[in-house]
Amino acid sequence: MSSDKPEALEEFEYQAEMKQLLHLIVHSLYSHREVFLREVISNASDALNQVRFRQLTDKDIVSPDAPLRINISVDSEAQTFSIADTGIGMTKEDLVDRVGTIASSGTVAFLERLKEEGKPFDANMIGQFGIGFYSVFMVTDQVVIETRHADPGSKGYRWESTGESKFTVEEFPREGRGTTISFKLKDDAKEFSEEYRVNEIIKKYSNFADFPIHVNGEQVNTISALWQKSKNEVTDEELEEFYKFISNDFGSILGHMHLAIEGQVNFKAMVFVPETAPFNFLRGDDLKSLQLYANRIFIQDDCKELLPEYLRFVAGVVDTEDLPLNVSREVTQSSPVMGKIKNVLTGRILSLLEDWAKNEQEKYDKFFTNFGLLFKTGLSTDFGNRDRMIDLLRFESTKTEKGKFTSLKDYVAGMQEDQKEIYYLTGETRAAVELNPNLEYFTKRGIEVLFFIDPADIFNIPQLHEYDEKPIKGIESADLDLKSDEESEADSLTEGESKSLISLFKETLGDKVEDVVESKRLVDSAATLVVGASGMDRQMERMMKMMNQDIPGSKKILEINPAHPLIKNLAQIHEQKGDEPLLKSCVLQVYEGTLLIDGNMDSPTDFVARMTEIMEHATR
Repeated sequence: MSSDKPEALEEFEYQAEMKQLLHLIVHSLYSHREVFLREVISNASDALNQVRFRQLTDKDIVSPDAPLRINISVDSEAQTFSIADTGIGMTKEDLVDRVGTIASSGTVAFLERLKEEGKPFDANMIGQFGIGFYSVFMVTDQVVIETRHADPGSKGYRWESTGESKFTVEEFPREGRGTTISFKLKDDAKEFSEEYRVNEIIKKYSNFADFPIHVNGEQVNTISALWQKSKNEVTDEELEEFYKFISNDFGSILGHMHLAIEGQVNFKAMVFVPETAPFNFLRGDDLKSLQLYANRIFIQDDCKELLPEYLRFVAGVVDTEDLPLNVSREVTQSSPVMGKIKNVLTGRILSLLEDWAKNEQEKYDKFFTNFGLLFKTGLSTDFGNRDRMIDLLRFESTKTEKGKFTSLKDYVAGMQEDQKEIYYLTGETRAAVELNPNLEYFTKRGIEVLFFIDPADIFNIPQLHEYDEKPIKGIESADLDLKSDEESEADSLTEGESKSLISLFKETLGDKVEDVVESKRLVDSAATLVVGASGMDRQMERMMKMMNQDIPGSKKILEINPAHPLIKNLAQIHEQKGDEPLLKSCVLQVYEGTLLIDGNMDSPTDFVARMTEIMEHATR
């Protein structure tokens, strides 16, 4: 230890956000208090993994011969609890900057959203936020951390807090490296000072920790690299237990793969597909995927090089003998071994999903409901597996119930005899697209239309030109090959009346529209907007604007229904009274009504004022 005068005790104030977080943990997770033990063991295991990795290349550390283990001491009479590890330890800066602040940049915003929506703070969120240590405040009123970093010449420090508004840090004499957390339990949490109860929780959550866990001197956990066993040696209970341990997830698994690959690359893996999506699964920074081991030595917690982004919903372990034990994070990023493992894993996961899609439709639909939005993003990034992914895509449609799916393969199998194209409609929600007047033609004829209602669908449209040699077309496109309806034609405007009315529409609307034409697609609505050859549909425009692309809205083609009573009445007024002002107001109102449905109305005040004027005239 340094002979310098010890540093004086310093007092620090928690951030306002940390105070809010602590309040939520203490008051919202009462029924899940045992989770604190899982979290402090997980932190100790991480610290031990860090020092084990460092020892591979650096023997010049504090206490180089200290065994890698976790020691828990409980005293039911004194109602005390302590957990000690011989891991990497912490510096003063660690205690102030890591322990004293919120780790995740999205935590505060997420907490605010939870509060606004009135949703509960889930126990599983603790580990995902990287704030597991603070779960101890559910069972105690005051915590002490004593620690020393593994660096030669480091000092020991003592951190103390009641978890309310402040914490203190002072220099503290400590010979060995590592960290000890100790506290007295609250009266209503004294169960956690009972040895049998602590052992029970360790076996439930931490049985597969990489290091021995001793409770009052007796080892409790089974240190077992489950992925190294053969498939028939592993029970379903062990799989569930191991998944919960590595993922910090209280939920169950939807399925898993147990791999032992030999050939161009050698590795063993245990990969899990969760039953439900974690709250943060679309936030790449917070999502933790596969752990990387080299010859059973932990290398990396969230190894992004093992999987493409769109498959990072899986959790699990990959252990390879083809990487050196002292491999660095930089080496893993460029290693050809990692590329080979990634290719094999990607192919095997897609095969698993294909098997579900073919033989376990309910399971696949559950997967797609939870993870489809992330999975779809791979269509525009993984071109080597593009065709396999297209077959795995699922969409709601005019022929599925809400929340149910169809595939492109099933769509084609159900196409009408004379149907040559696959049709889709974009929108923000199913409810919104079902109200779109452009559906009327297809609904009347029983032609299925796919609903592209996920943001990823919009970006994937350029990748979906055709399927099974059939063009994939949006029904808002003006160039669809639509058949005339003889029944509607018999009850619609004459050619002369239609031509005259369309001229009035064009004259009144001017450059607001690309063109005005008769519609073959409308049945019940008076008018609709469709996309011309050079235009973008409204969803694509919206997505471009969300990406801060400053693009002007493209002009649309206005289609009017010559068999609709309103259009026929307008034609009659036009024939009798010419271009009177009220008629032009009606034309503008018809046009702006289509803008309203399209979600692109810029002047609702003018629309309402004009509607009032027309109603006044009609009620005279």
